[in-house]
Amino acid sequence: MNALHGGSMASQIELDRVILRARKCRLCEPDLPLGARPIIAAHSEARILLVGQAPGTRVHETGVAWNDASGERMRQWLSVDADTFYDPRQFAIIPMGFCYPGRGRSGDNPPRPECAPLWHDLLLEQLPDIRLTLLVGQYAQARYLTTGKGKNLTETVRSWEESSKGIFPLPHPSPRNNVWLRKNPWFERDLVPALRRCVEQALKS
Repeated sequence: MNALHGGSMASQIELDRVILRARKCRLCEPDLPLGARPIIAAHSEARILLVGQAPGTRVHETGVAWNDASGERMRQWLSVDADTFYDPRQFAIIPMGFCYPGRGRSGDNPPRPECAPLWHDLLLEQLPDIRLTLLVGQYAQARYLTTGKGKNLTETVRSWEESSKGIFPLPHPSPRNNVWLRKNPWFERDLVPALRRCVEQALKS
């Protein structure tokens, strides 16, 4: 079974059951500065899978995934409006870590390592209609990329055409990455237009 593209026995009832369990998960709560608030969204008919890193403080406060400046840029890259992005029949949003992990020296801490091994397979098994997978950041790429891996994130993203069909490795759209975007103009010149075409195709009924 392809871990990214799920099985053939998907059930919205079963998916809802897994999501409810995941949202009640408190495994990491002792290590979370703001407590546990798992944030995921999916429907068994979803066409695009977005695997990000972990919620930031604004997303933790609102309970809405990508509800911040990073989300605005992500939607620009994808050329979709908020209604489409937040329609779980279109986008399944399953981060590597479901809860805000706290701050480190140079930004947010890495996603908690417990989430993906515990929950991802259970969720992805119920998503048989995924046509396009977006891997945002090094943690998602390390777990799911099988081809096109570079020695760092820049090389991996730059090798996007070598990734398996239907998979795009992406940098994080955080404003903290503005310097990276300026240093790598090929990303918005070459990759983003190709990404938008694939998104449009994936969302077609």
